[in-house]
Amino acid sequence: MKFNNIKHIFFDLDHTLWDFDKNSGLAFESIFKKHEIMVRLESFLEVYTPINESYWKLYREDKVTKEDLRYGRLKKSFDGLEINVTDEKIEQLSIDYIDHLPHHNHLLEGTIEILDYLHPVYELHIITNGFKEVQRRKMESSGILKYFKTITTSEDVGVKKPHRRIFETALQSASAKVSESIMIGDNLEADILGAKGFGMEAILYNYYKAEFSEDHHQIIEMKELLKYL
Repeated sequence: MKFNNIKHIFFDLDHTLWDFDKNSGLAFESIFKKHEIMVRLESFLEVYTPINESYWKLYREDKVTKEDLRYGRLKKSFDGLEINVTDEKIEQLSIDYIDHLPHHNHLLEGTIEILDYLHPVYELHIITNGFKEVQRRKMESSGILKYFKTITTSEDVGVKKPHRRIFETALQSASAKVSESIMIGDNLEADILGAKGFGMEAILYNYYKAEFSEDHHQIIEMKELLKYL
C-alpha cells in the first residue's frame, strides 16, 4: 500500500539509518587499544550487546539515569567477562566511547539511496532517544545532516520515546500535522507503538528480522520503503 497523504517523514537514527553496531564496535576497538584493555572485541560485544539493550530499555522507562547507563553497561560487561577494570578506568572508557563513536560514519545499506529518493518529495526529520551531544555529530560525519529539517532529541524534550510528548514536540518543530506524518524506526516499543499511540502512521524497520505477534507495516531492507512512499 502507498501512504499518499504523507508530507513529513520522521526517522529514528541509530539502527535505522546510522549503523550503530558497526560504528560502536569500531569505537570500542579504538578505546580498548588506547587504554590497553586486553579482550577480544567479539567476546566483549557478545556480552555487551544484550546488556546495552537492557540498559537502554531501563533508560527509556526512566529507571536509570544517563550516567547509570554509560557506566553500568561497561561495568556489568567487564564483570561478566571476569575482567578486572577499576571504576576510574570504566568512567574514562565511558567518556572516550561517546567521544569516539561519531568519528565512525558507516550507514546501513540503502540509506543514502532512500534519502536521495525521499528528500525531493517529503520533509525529513529525526526523533531520537540517543544522547544529544553525539547525535548531530554522527549525522555530520556520515554526511546525512543535510537531508533533515529538524532533529528532536529526548534530552531536548525531557521525555523519551515512546512518550507522546516527544512526538508532539517533534511535529510542532516541523509544523507538521499528525495526519500527514509517518514514523520509521527499528524499535517496536519506542518508535512504532509510540508513534501509533500519538495517532501517527508508522513503519517498522525490522533490521534484526524479529518475529512479532502484532501486525505492523514493516520492512527488512531500506529499499522496501518504495512500497509505501
